[in-house]
Amino acid sequence: MKTVGYVRVSTDKQADRGVSLDAQAEKIRAMAVVHNAELTEIIVDGGESAKSLQRPGMERLLALVDGKKVQTVIIAKLDRLTRSVKDLCELLDRFERRGVALISVAESLDTGSAAGRLVLNIMTAVSQWEREAIGERTRDAMSHKRNNGECVGNIRFGYRLGADGNHVEPDPAEQMVLQEIRRLRQNGHSMRGTAAELNRQALRTRRGSAWQLEHVARILKQGVPASR
Repeated sequence: MKTVGYVRVSTDKQADRGVSLDAQAEKIRAMAVVHNAELTEIIVDGGESAKSLQRPGMERLLALVDGKKVQTVIIAKLDRLTRSVKDLCELLDRFERRGVALISVAESLDTGSAAGRLVLNIMTAVSQWEREAIGERTRDAMSHKRNNGECVGNIRFGYRLGADGNHVEPDPAEQMVLQEIRRLRQNGHSMRGTAAELNRQALRTRRGSAWQLEHVARILKQGVPASR
C-alpha cells in the first residue's frame, strides 16, 4: 500500500523531548516495515504550530489524500498531526471519505480497522471532555479568586495590587477618575466627549497617556462603580 509519513515540530526545543523530526521519522519507517507498506515520502512541517491546519506540510498531505494518491498515513503521535479535537475529527472524516487509513505509532492506532476507529473515537471523545473539564475548573478557580478579592490577570482600572501582593484594593486616584466618568455620562456626554473632558481636566490613563474614546469604552464595559 502506498504510504506517506508526516512529522512536525513547533520549536527546536522539542528535539530534547524525544519528538525531533529525526526521532519521529525513525518511528514512522519502523512502522512502515511492520505493515509491509511502501513508504514513498515523509512530509515535514518544521517550526509549525498544531493550532491550525494551515501549514505547508499539512496542505501537501491533504492534497495527496484528496487526490487519492495515498492509502495510508503514518504519524509518530497524534499531537504531531493536530492538538485540536475539532481538527482531528475533521481530518479523520476526510481520511475516511477518501479511503485513507491513519496509523499512529505512540497510540498503537490503525483506523484501517473497525477496532482502531472505535478506539480513536473514544480517545477523541475523552480528549474533548478533558479539555472542557479543564476549562470549567479554570473558570471556577478564577471566579473564586475574584470573589475573594485576589488578583487575577490584569487589574481592572480603579484598583491596584495590595501590599500582600495577592489581593487588590481600590486605587484612590483611579477611583476619582471613574466617578468623574460616571458623572459625565450621566450628564449626557458621549464617550468621545467624556474623553475630551478628562483631558481638559489634565487627567490621564493608567499609562499616563491622554484619554481616547476606546479607553472610555473599555472602562464602561468593565462597569463604573456607583457613586458613594
